[in-house]
Amino acid sequence: MQHPLARRGFLGAAVALGAAALTGPLAAGTAQAAAPGGRWPTELPLPQGFQPEGIAIGHSPYAYFGSLGNGAVHRASLATGEGRIVHQGLGDGHSTVGLKIDRAERRLFLSGGWSREIRVVDARSGALLRNFTGLGADTTMVNDVVLTPGAAWFTDSFQPQLYRLDVDRRGEPGDAVTTVPLGGDWAQGGDFTANGIERTPDGRALLVVNVFKDGGTLLRVDPRTGTARTVDLGGLKIPHGDGLLLLGRDLYVVQQAINQIDVVRLDATGSRGTAIARITDPERFRVPTTAAAWGDRIYLPNARFGLDPDPTTAAYDVVSVPRV
Repeated sequence: MQHPLARRGFLGAAVALGAAALTGPLAAGTAQAAAPGGRWPTELPLPQGFQPEGIAIGHSPYAYFGSLGNGAVHRASLATGEGRIVHQGLGDGHSTVGLKIDRAERRLFLSGGWSREIRVVDARSGALLRNFTGLGADTTMVNDVVLTPGAAWFTDSFQPQLYRLDVDRRGEPGDAVTTVPLGGDWAQGGDFTANGIERTPDGRALLVVNVFKDGGTLLRVDPRTGTARTVDLGGLKIPHGDGLLLLGRDLYVVQQAINQIDVVRLDATGSRGTAIARITDPERFRVPTTAAAWGDRIYLPNARFGLDPDPTTAAYDVVSVPRV
């Protein structure tokens, strides 16, 4: 997420689903794709004033969304669009920004934003299992999260560091959060810097969006040392890069403020990538921030940053587009 106030593959093809357009370097032709299950909705409503940012989808056809307002978590069926609040949140000042669900679909790992918290919630009952507080510095914003086999990793948008929460074989989180300073090619701006986070295709390193360095770029981070190296994207800049979604070797980079998703084909190590497509949907994209996949669809919550006089009463939704 960007601070609202700071502020299988093909090459060169065009794909359309309703108003959704997907363009590459040599756009030509169109095709139609069906919704999952044949008739599943491609738009999902969220509660009025919910203020969504993050999304998580596990092995089951349900999506989880976090609220920037009070930290609540909403669970929706991808088959019907129906949903409910499963975690009430901790109230004003305790946002949920990024979130991920573990492989067992038992726990949700939540980034607490400006509250400087990392929370773990029971995905079924909504009970708060753990809450790690007082992370980083006064300006810390715990933004996005990715799960690896042994840990949950979180970005800090205003400090040059990541947070690691160890997770054991049963999925139980550890008792403490470790801070991993970022070095190497990492360049910290004077304001909002780090955003989305993912794993490399080979699973040996992390990928982190840096919206400040060289006009917006992607860095590969060694999780043992925090050493960052710039990923060669062949000239592609991601100044509005937000959520990351890795499907095989295809990395979906959500560029929220400009309403587009850039798709990059990475090498196995995540050191180099080639832009293969760009997804836009002028009719339905309203500042999408993050992405998750189910079947042949990519789902994105519309955060609507800067579009509503009063976000607490605005109408929010989730849209889906075909995966590349």
